[in-house]
Amino acid sequence: MNARPAPKPHRGTIFNEDGEVLEQHGFAAEQFVVRLRAPKCAATATPGSFVHLTCDPSVPMRRPLSIMRVDREAGWVEVLYKIVGSGLRHMSMRRPGDRVNVLGPIGKGFEPHADRPRMLLVGGGVGIPPMIFLAESLLERSDARWRPLVLMGSEIPFPFRARPSTILVPGIPAGVIAGMPLLEQWGVPSRLASFGDFPGCYHGYVTGLADAWLATLPADELRAVEMFACGPTPMLKAASAVAKKFGVPCQVSLEEFMACAVGGCAGCTVLVQTAEGPAMKRVCVDGPVFDSRAVF
Repeated sequence: MNARPAPKPHRGTIFNEDGEVLEQHGFAAEQFVVRLRAPKCAATATPGSFVHLTCDPSVPMRRPLSIMRVDREAGWVEVLYKIVGSGLRHMSMRRPGDRVNVLGPIGKGFEPHADRPRMLLVGGGVGIPPMIFLAESLLERSDARWRPLVLMGSEIPFPFRARPSTILVPGIPAGVIAGMPLLEQWGVPSRLASFGDFPGCYHGYVTGLADAWLATLPADELRAVEMFACGPTPMLKAASAVAKKFGVPCQVSLEEFMACAVGGCAGCTVLVQTAEGPAMKRVCVDGPVFDSRAVF
């Protein structure tokens, strides 16, 4: 008699909920932040995980969106998105009280290591949300003296009103003072990068800002640093190269087109180097977070 296959690790951890729109706010360049009541998802989401949302009855395909914040007690999740195509345009029309089906949380998230508490969080564009979630999650942890620095890059206006930071960050280039007010409230330092000539921002790629800051750290301080990155693939490749240059580990959250987003269709597979050799892994449930050295 054949033994039953072992259950998949993600089975029983992805919930299907009839979510409710609580708030939706629009920002420049057709960017939106939507807050959804989805208590089961909120209770188990981790930084780096995502949700698969219905946009409208007229749009059959769901959209995968990274989770930016959760409130486990209030039972809501929040996502940031930019309109790309008709699906997310329909999503932008949702109003408080509307129903949105939420499938999530999905995926393997970031795993901070207590022996490397100086965390460098690098987010580009719609890769910003997981960095905010990761930074907020550290406020609840007491297993190390976590010292995150959040760097964010965008070629369009940021989905928040940047403010000069009051938190000094040694090693950041002179004049780079713009930060995110929400992170500032939490006591988490942040800095912004763009080619858009926005006041107080680093002029260049966010990975260039990461490189500039790491270059100021002596060897003993670099041994306490770990990088975490999310954004477009070229940015992740650049982040991986920066991490390799300075000899620091780096975790990256990949972006791929998805159909089912729960591991069934294998449409989001990527080549990953494993201890057993090259293997095709599904970004949705085997990731989206991988060791940068395994994928780049």
